[in-house]
Amino acid sequence: MQKLSLSQSLQQKLSPQQIQFIKLLQIPTAELDTRIEEELEINPALEEGMDEEYDQKDDDSYDEADDYKERDDDLDIDSYIKDEDYAGYKMQGDGNYAEDDRDMPLATSSSLTDSLLQQFGYLNLTEQQRIVGLQLIGSIEADGYIRRSLQAIVNDLAFGQNVFTDTEEIEGILHKIQSFDPPGIGARTLQECLILQLQRKDMSDPYNVLAIRIIDEFFDEFSKKHYDKIQRRLNISDDSLKKVIDIIIKLNPKPGSVEGESSTAQYLVPDFILTNNGGKLELTLNSKNAPELRISRSFADMLDTYDKSKKQNKNLKETVSFVKQKLDAAKWFIDAIKQRQQTLLRTMNAIVRFQYDFFLTGDESRLRPMILKDIATLIDMDVSTVSRVANSKAVQTEFGIYPLKYFFSEGISTDTGEDVSSREVKNILKDLIDAEPKLHPLSDDKLEKILNDRGYNIARRTVAKYREQLNIPVARLRKQL
Repeated sequence: MQKLSLSQSLQQKLSPQQIQFIKLLQIPTAELDTRIEEELEINPALEEGMDEEYDQKDDDSYDEADDYKERDDDLDIDSYIKDEDYAGYKMQGDGNYAEDDRDMPLATSSSLTDSLLQQFGYLNLTEQQRIVGLQLIGSIEADGYIRRSLQAIVNDLAFGQNVFTDTEEIEGILHKIQSFDPPGIGARTLQECLILQLQRKDMSDPYNVLAIRIIDEFFDEFSKKHYDKIQRRLNISDDSLKKVIDIIIKLNPKPGSVEGESSTAQYLVPDFILTNNGGKLELTLNSKNAPELRISRSFADMLDTYDKSKKQNKNLKETVSFVKQKLDAAKWFIDAIKQRQQTLLRTMNAIVRFQYDFFLTGDESRLRPMILKDIATLIDMDVSTVSRVANSKAVQTEFGIYPLKYFFSEGISTDTGEDVSSREVKNILKDLIDAEPKLHPLSDDKLEKILNDRGYNIARRTVAKYREQLNIPVARLRKQL
């Protein structure tokens, strides 16, 4: 027997206005213009230009952010369609916002595939060889390597294009492609890639010949930097080995990156500009963050006309519904833009106050340990809001352009009881490694001891973590002759 029951539950949902603000907040300045153009296209109630009713200050200084005067909405449109519960404003790009999916300004360049196809066109091949060659070029990855086995390519041709061949024919055509530029293209392993590049060099130079032999016969020992074993096996001097190593380390391990399709360029546009005016730091927003937008006067007049009309038929009601929706959407968008400006300024002002000594001098050792919660507490906002600002924004200073994420770091305690930024410790760690004896690099244990002697309470595993974050290999792989 079924029973009816009642239950209560609390659910927290974001309003359309909140979603609108969140989306706009995390958009970087470089993309804000595009987002505004999209809104102008889909909403005729939104126009470019300064509204006469706004009283907006021109100075966004560090000492005080702009207080934007709220515009009174004199349009009483709630009286229309009281009984209708229409869906709220549908925003462009609803759904999860993935930063990796954003369109980026790209530098114009020919792709790796285009370059290879152009060179491939000069070969005198049969129709079957041409099909095989195109299949090989299509199998080359962005870094310039072919990692798919030749037998797998044979199968692809048989099942996909009804072309029957064997690995010998494919390898013969692959050798032709490996003669293309950039040198090393089409290699199947790093070892083959280095040999292909060395074979392009002057073979009358004995050091080039010796380099090929070392990579061909002693690649494992070379990659592990067991130079003493190579010297004993080849009976060569330290000077000869050093010259050969200098040749090899100048080769490109990723030939596709020279002009590869993955080499997209993203230009960093600062969202804030910080200047030092006689010892006083002044913060301003990039002018692109403050677009001049207003509600269309013609749309407002249209609604006023409908209001005075005595006819309340179905068509008029639908028209009023459309006008109301577009006016609401325009007002929400303008309010979201202004709220975005205020939030950006409040957040950046707090960061400047927290890292004042750094912004005044540019000295990285002056950076204080700072986490998202520190700034969120200062401006009385949620940590997620600060995170959205920090993840996609940058500031232009007299010392260069910095992403806001640069200023956030954890703290390391010292013997004096003070906290220093992990970035300061990383800089010291990098200096120690740069100054280490190249023949006997410092191990993580030795680096830990040196840092502890300098007063930084840091464990060996933390040294290893910071070293990896700096993209510095272990001591064994840093060894040089």
